[in-house]
Amino acid sequence: MNTAAVTLRLADVSDADTIAQMSRDLIESGLGWRYRTDRVRRLITRRDTSALVACDRSGTVGFAVMQFDDEHAHLMLLAVRPSHQRQGIARQMMQWLLQSARVAGMVSLHLELRASNRAALHFYRSLGFVQTLVLAGYYEQRESAIRMMALLRAPDAAPPSNDWLLRLRRGR
Repeated sequence: MNTAAVTLRLADVSDADTIAQMSRDLIESGLGWRYRTDRVRRLITRRDTSALVACDRSGTVGFAVMQFDDEHAHLMLLAVRPSHQRQGIARQMMQWLLQSARVAGMVSLHLELRASNRAALHFYRSLGFVQTLVLAGYYEQRESAIRMMALLRAPDAAPPSNDWLLRLRRGR
C-alpha cells in the first residue's frame, strides 16, 4: 500500500456512522460501545474538536478525533483498519494532529491507550510521547490504561504568533 494513495481530510457528519462502527470494532472491542453515531456526529460538529479521516479508493481506512482545551489537546480516538495498518497512515494522521495542536498554541497533547496494546505504546513513543501514568481499571473497570503526553512547547513560552491569521483575514 502506498500512503500517497491515502488522503487526509476533516470529517463531516456523513462520516459519523463509519467512524462509530470503526471505533466499536477497532478501539472499543470487548468494552461497551460508547462512541456511537450520534456521539461521533456531535464531536464532528464541535468547534473544539478536530475529526480527521484517512481515505483511499475503497473509502475510509482510518480516523482520529482530537479535542482542544485552552492549552492542552487530547487525542480521544485513533484507528486504522487492520488491512491498512503498518503502512504509515496512523503516523500521517498523528503528524497532522500534532502540527494542528502546535499551530493552535497547545502546550501538550495527551492520550490514553489500553495497557495491553504494546504496538500502540511503541508507536506513540516513536512520536515522542512519554508515559505519565497507569490508570488501573480505566476501561470499564476491566482493563488498565496508560496515559501518555507529548510536550509541544514549554508551558511558559509564548504560543505561536497569529500574524498569519491576521494577514489572511485582511486578504493579504
